Amino acid sequence: MKLRVLGCSGGIGVGLRTTSLLIDDDILIDAGSGVGDLTLAEMRNIRHIYLTHSHMDHFTFLPLLVDSIFDTTKDPIVVHGQVETIEALQQHIFNWIIWPDFARLPTAEKPVMRYEIIEPNHRYEREGRILETITVNHIVPCIGYRVSCDTGSFAFSGDSTTQDHFWNVLNQRDSLDLLIVEAAFPNSEQELSLKAGHYTPALLGADVAKLEHQPKIFISHTKPGQEELIVKECEEAFAGREVYRLFGGEEFTL
Repeated sequence: MKLRVLGCSGGIGVGLRTTSLLIDDDILIDAGSGVGDLTLAEMRNIRHIYLTHSHMDHFTFLPLLVDSIFDTTKDPIVVHGQVETIEALQQHIFNWIIWPDFARLPTAEKPVMRYEIIEPNHRYEREGRILETITVNHIVPCIGYRVSCDTGSFAFSGDSTTQDHFWNVLNQRDSLDLLIVEAAFPNSEQELSLKAGHYTPALLGADVAKLEHQPKIFISHTKPGQEELIVKECEEAFAGREVYRLFGGEEFTL
């Protein structure tokens, strides 16, 4: 299984893209602005998009992706999300006002995109890859993912703050090779971080201590301009665990 980081920033700027992870060549987790770096041929290969939640930075390029391949795709892209996430897209984005309803184009019987509701804390199999949805603690309904195959596994926290459930689920699994977890704000902004439903390094360090596995840990969703400070504070908070800043364009083989 190959994992390619298309975007992992908590904002935009030169060289920064918002969250999107490409699994092999056919599955996306989230569809932030990093999707815009794919070629048209790579876009056409995508068959499934699994969303963590309804915030704009995690789906912002989904409407443009579907529009870009509209004339060349034979089978619909399947957009997977919790019911609240799908309803938000239907009501506020693909509503003929902000963007056309591509779930009904070119026809309702044969659209270019279709929705599939997924449940939290379930497992879904896609050609040998298991995507497990894990409820996390954010200000809107949000899920993280553990993705595994015969040769390895990784987990992605989505957007979250202090909790037990995500870590308990990971501990119940046999292994974990790679962890991508967010830390959006530095410790000095903990009050704002909690209001927004995000981790600071100190909050994350307390939760990482609950993890019984020893994966490589990469920090994502850092606010532009604060990346180095946040990662430094994570290094101090992680009690000897190695931690790295995640960059767009990185690739992993699991």
